[in-house]
Amino acid sequence: MILFPAIDLKSGQCVRLVKGNMDQATVFNDDPAAQAKAFEDQGFEYLHMVDLDGAFAGASRNGAAVERVLETVSIPVQLGGGIRTLDDIDAWLDKGLARVILGTIAVRNPALVRQACKKHPSRIAVGIDARDGRVAVEGWAKTSELSAAELSTRFTDCGVAAIIYTDISRDGMLSGINWPATIALRASIDIPVIASGGLASMADIDALVAPDAALLEGAIAGRALYDGRLNVAEALARIAASRGVADA
Repeated sequence: MILFPAIDLKSGQCVRLVKGNMDQATVFNDDPAAQAKAFEDQGFEYLHMVDLDGAFAGASRNGAAVERVLETVSIPVQLGGGIRTLDDIDAWLDKGLARVILGTIAVRNPALVRQACKKHPSRIAVGIDARDGRVAVEGWAKTSELSAAELSTRFTDCGVAAIIYTDISRDGMLSGINWPATIALRASIDIPVIASGGLASMADIDALVAPDAALLEGAIAGRALYDGRLNVAEALARIAASRGVADA
C-alpha cells in the first residue's frame, strides 16, 4: 500500500486545481524539485506527477521541471500529461521515470498502450479520469462515451502496471475519495488500482488501510498535503502498520 504525494505542474509551478479547472489553480510552490525533495524527506516512497499544460496541449510543456525533480530525488517517480507517442514514452523512461501514465491516448489509441506495455513491462500505467462515470480526456476538457470499467477491461491482459482512477468531481474538493467506485473498479479487473481525487483527511487513510481496500495499490494525496490537513507522519505510520498486519 503506497501513499503517493502529487505534484501537478502548470507553468513550471506546483499547483492544485478544483475539479480539473485550469482557471482555478492555486500555486503552492514555485520550485517543484524542492517540493519533491520535501516529500522524499517526509518519508514518502513514490512520487506522482502530472504535466497539466501537457495534458491540454498534447505534448510535454513542463519537461524541464520534471527533469530537475528526477535529478533531485532518489524515490521512483511516475508522470502523466501529454505523453501521446511511443517516442515520448521511450524518452521519459530513458530519463529515469519509473512509470509513465497514459490517459488520453489510452482512449484514442489502446493499441499503443499494448505496444508500450510489451516494450516496457511493468512501467506503463493508465490514467482513468471519470466525470459522472464517463472517461474524460485532453486534460479533462472533453468527456468520452466510455465508462471507466469499459476502458479498464481493454487492458486486462496486456501488462498494465496500474490503473489510476480519479473521480473528477472530487478532485481538489477535499470531500474524500470515492472509495465505493474505486473498490468496485478494482474488483472488476485484474490490474492494481490507485485511488485519486479528493483525499481529505485521516478518514481516507483509514479507508485505504481497511480490509475492503486491501487489493488497491494505494492512493494519491494532493491538496490535503499542501494545506497541512493531513498529518503525514501519522498517515505513513498507519500505512506501514497495515503492511505489517498484511504480512503477518
